[in-house]
Amino acid sequence: MGLLGDELAFGRALTAPEYESVMALGRRKEYPADAPLLTEGDRTGHVVIVLRGWVTVSLTTDRGATRLILGLRGPGELLGEMAALDSHPRSATVRALGAVEAAVIGGDAFRRFLATHPRVSGLVIRQLTFRLRSADQERSALASLTVLQRLASRLTELSRVAPSGPYAPSAPGPGRTNAVVHLAQDELAATVGATREAVAKALRLLRTQNVVRTGTRMVEILDPVLLALLAEGHRE
Repeated sequence: MGLLGDELAFGRALTAPEYESVMALGRRKEYPADAPLLTEGDRTGHVVIVLRGWVTVSLTTDRGATRLILGLRGPGELLGEMAALDSHPRSATVRALGAVEAAVIGGDAFRRFLATHPRVSGLVIRQLTFRLRSADQERSALASLTVLQRLASRLTELSRVAPSGPYAPSAPGPGRTNAVVHLAQDELAATVGATREAVAKALRLLRTQNVVRTGTRMVEILDPVLLALLAEGHRE
């Protein structure tokens, strides 16, 4: 399972001249916390490149109001490219986590740029391929792994991230050396495709085994080795 973007985000993969040319195509825009940058089902065709802050990528499941978080995207990430390239409705909603600044580029301008810059076009294709593979892995995990396994895998992934985003672990503080993932239980549930009740039950089990400690919007990883084993399907 993987919630985070490509190791080399689109913006960071560009050369300096390419980056300047891409930025010149659009305009910078600021979004407050929880504001949508892109909305599932819309027929808009622009793309956005995150410059500052983090966003969630989510969709509504077949159960209606249930939200499934597909990914977390940070600085340098390109979003909305599928609708820009195929003119179909947006497949997911992108929402700001805290204040976000992004470059907004019209679909026509973006397509013309790609047509004359094959290396940049290749970067977009690589990103699409990466995200399709990641989506396949997520679907496989939802079908084959238990809620406990999916939760353990997600916490393991997020606990290894550098402390640069809202879902990243805290830097160790006085008296604390363990990674802390700052997520509420409903947010955790949305990242693993489970109900809040199922995630609460899995967290209780992890607490009884002294694998994690929980608090308000936080999960402290006490035993990362055992957590990783549980993610792989091992049981105590």
